[in-house]
Amino acid sequence: MQGGKITSLVSEKLTSIIDNLGYELYDVTYQKAQNGMNLTLYIVRNDNLPVTIDDCELVHRTVDPILDELDPTNGESYYLNVSSLGLNRPIKTDKDFNRCLENDIVVKLYVSQNGKKEFVGKLKSFDNEKITLLVDDTETTIIRSNVASCKLDIKF
Repeated sequence: MQGGKITSLVSEKLTSIIDNLGYELYDVTYQKAQNGMNLTLYIVRNDNLPVTIDDCELVHRTVDPILDELDPTNGESYYLNVSSLGLNRPIKTDKDFNRCLENDIVVKLYVSQNGKKEFVGKLKSFDNEKITLLVDDTETTIIRSNVASCKLDIKF
């Protein structure tokens, strides 16, 4: 089975199970690493708290027997990993934008807007067409199709 088919099958079968545990299955990858093939499940907590090692262990223990029965790789061996995407994960989906409302984000653009290709500001709203940030006490609207990347603005 091809990698794309494997990740689609795993995502389809595990999404609701992981959701019932209190997490979102954010992404699934199946790729070669130094130790062999790795099936990695990336999770996000539904309560927006950081994902802990205990969270990853819970999801791993829950899905491991399900994957054994499903056999998405048709008997080929793989390592199962459950991980967080981390704080600096990209903001792509509406669910991601919802999580980040009222937080500072960094938006990088494909083309300049008002002479700038990067904006940092508080995410005030979004829809399918645009993102509205509060930048230096001024609302700035950015066309979503012009966005190259978005991430939380993490300050330590």
